[in-house]
Amino acid sequence: MKKIFLSLLLLFVVTSCGQEKTPDLGNREITKVISEMTEVMIHDVTNPPLAARFFTYACLAGYEVVSQNDKSCRSMHGVLNDYPEIEKPQAASGFSTHLSAVLAMLKTAQKIQPSGKRLETLEKQILDSCRTVGFSDDVIENSTHYALEISKQILKYAKADKYNRISNYPRYTPSGKPGTWYPTPPGYFAPVEPYFKTVRPFTLDSASQFKPAPPTPYSTDKKSAFYQLLEQNYKEDGTKLPDNHRQIAAFWDCNPFALENNGHMMVGLKKISPGAHWLGITGIACAKASKSFAETMKIYTAVAIGLTDGFICCWDEKYRSDRVRPETAIRKLIDQSWKPFLQTPPFPEYLSGHSTISSVSEVILTHYFGDNFAYTDTVEERYGLKARSFRSFREAAIEAGISRFYGGIHFMDAIDNGRAQGLKVGEWVVKKLN
Repeated sequence: MKKIFLSLLLLFVVTSCGQEKTPDLGNREITKVISEMTEVMIHDVTNPPLAARFFTYACLAGYEVVSQNDKSCRSMHGVLNDYPEIEKPQAASGFSTHLSAVLAMLKTAQKIQPSGKRLETLEKQILDSCRTVGFSDDVIENSTHYALEISKQILKYAKADKYNRISNYPRYTPSGKPGTWYPTPPGYFAPVEPYFKTVRPFTLDSASQFKPAPPTPYSTDKKSAFYQLLEQNYKEDGTKLPDNHRQIAAFWDCNPFALENNGHMMVGLKKISPGAHWLGITGIACAKASKSFAETMKIYTAVAIGLTDGFICCWDEKYRSDRVRPETAIRKLIDQSWKPFLQTPPFPEYLSGHSTISSVSEVILTHYFGDNFAYTDTVEERYGLKARSFRSFREAAIEAGISRFYGGIHFMDAIDNGRAQGLKVGEWVVKKLN
């Protein structure tokens, strides 16, 4: 893990208990937790829906601390499905709200992520920096205790969402019917999260609440609507793609399962999930708008909730329609040698997940920052991709969607209807949280 340079705001503020003054943390520490969680997910090759789930519970832990000590944030009790009344530790005193919130995020992520112990390095760096700028040992100890107590309650809530039951379900096997999904090269991975629809959503009434129109029916007839979709993708030949299309496709790839042939073996490429990319955008926007610690925590939590509910909706449809990927259909019906520019992710094609969750994020971020919030997306720079600038979150979300067509991994109806579903989920989440 790269060395992290922590920047602390040296503004003296009264701690939550009102008993002593200590330096408090800046909102950049929230972003650093999200960033390091992302690195752990890359290490673990965490799939996109599960990654969103991890982010959401970590954010809820931090948000709960803030909501108990800042009147601008209300508790999620009565807002999220089955969300309990999170009890504030009875002996809570002499703590820093901000430090407690950041530690609650870390404690939750350490437990919920498979390789969460890797986050202990970040925790140590944060605490060392706190001591350097004037936090007393008592404040650090009290803040740590507070964080642990909140984290335990959030983890109990997480355990009840039914995700842990998925491993008991029958192994998903491709049906083999014409027009249905089948594993694609080079990894031929098994389908990802076929039962994610069974996870308790945070705001939705059910996984099928925003069920989309069915996909264009599969057909081998060259005059059919499906064949027209197929020919659209075929013309976007991965070997002849225009440079601007290549750049867009690569920027929004976000495929944790991508592989590269390195001589005698296949090696995984270091790529983040779509949700991690949008949470990275969230951090950029909060920094540019100089949002307060409480506002930043609220916005991160809202986006994370939207991501998870968006994936639940999308994955519900993926395994209902079970549609074939362009790569498989084109090779069978048109050209055996055709390859997409991007590697095909290991799950059914319809809907486009990136289109769905990008539109969800667009709606939520636009709610907090406005319609024409311009920003430069530097999230992928650390992975070797140049920054891209956008005039709005809408512009970015639309580009994220079309990137899947340029990359050759989605049909246009999956992109268009994924966007439509995402807009509905985003509007629902905003309505529920505000």
